[in-house]
Amino acid sequence: MQTTPLNAKHRELNAKLVDFSGWEMPLHYGSQIEEHHAVRRDAGMFDVSHMLPVDLRGDGARAFLRRLLANDVAKLQTTGRALYSCMLHEGGGVIDDLIVYFMHEAWFRLVVNAGCADKDLAWIETQRVAMAAGVDILPRRDLAMIAIQGPKAAEKLWVAMPGTRALTEPLRPFTAVTVGDMFIARTGYTGEDGFEVMLPAKAAPFFWQALLEAGARPCGLGARDTLRLEAGMNLFGQDMDERVTPYESGLAWSVDLKDAARDFIGRDALLRLPRTGPSARRLVGLVLLDKGVLRAHQKVITAHGEGEITSGSFSPTLNTSIALARVPGEVSVGDEVQVVIRDKPMPARVVKHPFVRHGQALV
Repeated sequence: MQTTPLNAKHRELNAKLVDFSGWEMPLHYGSQIEEHHAVRRDAGMFDVSHMLPVDLRGDGARAFLRRLLANDVAKLQTTGRALYSCMLHEGGGVIDDLIVYFMHEAWFRLVVNAGCADKDLAWIETQRVAMAAGVDILPRRDLAMIAIQGPKAAEKLWVAMPGTRALTEPLRPFTAVTVGDMFIARTGYTGEDGFEVMLPAKAAPFFWQALLEAGARPCGLGARDTLRLEAGMNLFGQDMDERVTPYESGLAWSVDLKDAARDFIGRDALLRLPRTGPSARRLVGLVLLDKGVLRAHQKVITAHGEGEITSGSFSPTLNTSIALARVPGEVSVGDEVQVVIRDKPMPARVVKHPFVRHGQALV
């Protein structure tokens, strides 16, 4: 099992460690609920060093990414600007979702999911060869990655690293800047303000300790999952995978079809798919109307046919159970459906997600 540069720090804090995509990662440090609330109300930090930054270097990087990704990196014209996108196969299914940063014409940085990293690298290399693209692919396993998230994340970062304030305070969401050896992006996976910081692996324990002393609460995978679910953010392998398209995963907004001349991988398949009607599927939010807990793979019974929960959990912020579910395309916000929990149909309401954003309930 692989470990991150912060493994010793997790052990010092008595974290409950689990296997996550072949990495030994902290599930929690005592109380998942308290960690969740810390991010919504103050600031929490996560070790996300299992995720892989991948640098694309070379004059052909932009043209290559315009073919590789469903979203269009032509939008990225300002240094440090970032874009969320899916990387699709020819059938339109999602190989992975990722963030791509534009630093200059010969340097783009992708951040891909831990469980997909090897597969992603192989796919990207295959496409590079097929296109004869003028780009070098550089996996950055020499870097660690720490996320600091919450309404007070910025002030904790600036206490921990005062020298970063001048460059990071002006950052808008989905922008990044380099500060010495650090790459600091105003992004996250929680629905709160915050930063994801990439830095040399050997420096990560010192940065972690500085954030700890600044008052950031260590948080594990458990809180990360409930936070991202409340924020309506997909998890690869649950809410989407290679068998489903962005349209079936609530990610149509991340597919850019405006430039008819841009032949990105999967475009033709997406154009052939029905967006509405009996054969279409869509991802919706659910709120349980009775006691119980919504979980992945539970059956959803609707007036238009059956669906399935992709991600479900108890929401600490809303104090009820919520879920993302893939259902027939005719299902609408406001509909009441039934979720089968332990062989018993339970009522739930279809809602628009996200459920929570910046600490505020939206449903």
